[in-house]
Amino acid sequence: MSFETFTIPSFGTQITKCPGCSSLAYGAMEELGPFRVNSDGKTLKKNIYSWNYAANVLFLESPAGVGFSYSNKSSDYDTSGDRRTAIDNYIFLVNWLERFPEFKKRDFYIAGESYAGHYVPQLAHTILHNNKKANKTIINLKGIMIGNAVINDETDNRGRYDYLASHAIISDQAAHDITTFCNFSSDVIPIQCRTAIDEYDRDVSFIDIYNIYAPLCNNPNLTALPKKNSIVIDPCSGVLYPAYLNRANVQEALHANVTKLKYDWGILQ
Repeated sequence: MSFETFTIPSFGTQITKCPGCSSLAYGAMEELGPFRVNSDGKTLKKNIYSWNYAANVLFLESPAGVGFSYSNKSSDYDTSGDRRTAIDNYIFLVNWLERFPEFKKRDFYIAGESYAGHYVPQLAHTILHNNKKANKTIINLKGIMIGNAVINDETDNRGRYDYLASHAIISDQAAHDITTFCNFSSDVIPIQCRTAIDEYDRDVSFIDIYNIYAPLCNNPNLTALPKKNSIVIDPCSGVLYPAYLNRANVQEALHANVTKLKYDWGILQ
């Protein structure tokens, strides 16, 4: 899905979250797209912080099979991987630029989060490799942006526990035991480490670890929600945009679900 800018004629694509997570859901509908879903799950409101106030933004569902993306061969879903995803995304972008040639010469940026720590650099490498191979600029790549990047399990996990401990989200004992007994480079997990991680799982079960200060969506076990939700964060957005994107009239307007899947669209497919 693409959204045109009101001002600057640059161009970028956004890839998001884990393998199997929808860029349309997280990226476009919850984070940086031009619209938010109202509490009725049927209508939209403007997001005044949308990135398309600064650039043309293209939200790319990948790999094939995620969100509303699909392949004509079901066997493709069994052969996906990081390299395949980079090649598929590159082919898509080249074809998209042929369809919309007015964007060909514009500065192009790739942005993403989480597992895009793998997807974004590999797509950038594929673009640069093919530009060099063709001895011309096929895609005018100018830079990449990655937030909360998944790069290495050892450092990623250790950093997450350190962060939550420093904000008193987990107990001092759990933090101590994780630091002492957990070796995130090994597949063998000592019982003391497993016990501490189980305590961590319980401690964070009612918390959005991506925004620890955000309210939750109507959870009776916690303190009351603010009377007015933040203009930036809607704690119920994870419920609202699946309801919206599963509406038949919305899918028709998006030219999505053309294969008429027999199951509901989901955030994680």
